[in-house]
Amino acid sequence: MSTQQKPASPELYFETINAYQRTAALLGAIDLDLFTAVGEGNATPAEIAARCGADARATRILCDFLTIAGFLTKEDGRYGLTTDSAAFLDRRSPMYIGGTSRFLHTQMIQTAFSDVAALVRKGGTLLPGHGSVEDNNPVWVEFARSMAPMMIPAAHAIAGMLALGDRAAKVLDVAAGHGMFGVTVASQSPNVHVTALDWPAVLDVAKENAQAAGVLDRYTFLPGSAFDVDLGEGYDAVLLTNFLHHFDLPTCEQLAARAYAALAPGRRAFTLDFIPEPDRVTPPSTAGFALVMLATTARGDAYTFAELETVFSRSGFERSEFHALPPTMQQAVVSYKR
Repeated sequence: MSTQQKPASPELYFETINAYQRTAALLGAIDLDLFTAVGEGNATPAEIAARCGADARATRILCDFLTIAGFLTKEDGRYGLTTDSAAFLDRRSPMYIGGTSRFLHTQMIQTAFSDVAALVRKGGTLLPGHGSVEDNNPVWVEFARSMAPMMIPAAHAIAGMLALGDRAAKVLDVAAGHGMFGVTVASQSPNVHVTALDWPAVLDVAKENAQAAGVLDRYTFLPGSAFDVDLGEGYDAVLLTNFLHHFDLPTCEQLAARAYAALAPGRRAFTLDFIPEPDRVTPPSTAGFALVMLATTARGDAYTFAELETVFSRSGFERSEFHALPPTMQQAVVSYKR
């Protein structure tokens, strides 16, 4: 029985080579607050343009492009929000993440991707020094201010796995950034004390978020490098969220060993990361993160569960468990100290 092969098409090539146009259109729509305008009930080009302070013809062209791209719907000349756009791009939504564009399109990241052939030849970032993980890199302040909303679902998932309830507990939040993981744990467990570790300017953002959540009185702030600062000991949990992927596996083992030493016996380390399947191409939104690490770090990567399991085992942990965290694009590893 013969099978008919799909004819060759240049469509994927042109979609990809011109993908910057989709990015630019989305950034423009966010800047115009177009999705909020549509969510408020403005449906025609004239209505949307008036709300956004824009030209009606140009607004129609942009809305058509966004409809083609899957961000808007269109029926009888009237535009509406898709389910995803309503959840994530209407500024009135509690899940709004449009502000993440400020970090995702920083000059540093754009520069990091300016010559992929060159970074592949080199084997790592073209950025100065160690790239994004240079000491006190100011990009992490922008990360902390921009990316917090995107991390809230994962923060609730980690807090749920911790399940500390009302008991007294100490939690170490390594590379705390915006602080939302520690803040969420403290908000759900009234007798938890959080120690947040990061660069001083980044911790200022975590302080703001802890204060806004009403948990600042149960916080200690530990400024400095996760490799050098005295972490203390006797913690009930160590959080390693969005951190290990910046380094090679031997360096990850150093960090895991420090986490092990900081934990009380029988307690757990929680790793949140982009953890692909062994084929390293699925799931796509997770596995593709490896290229980000290639572009922005000297030796970072997206590690499989087997690799992370080995890292924690060599650092003394008794066992590790893998947890998918839908609908986020990330996964978690929970590692148990003996």
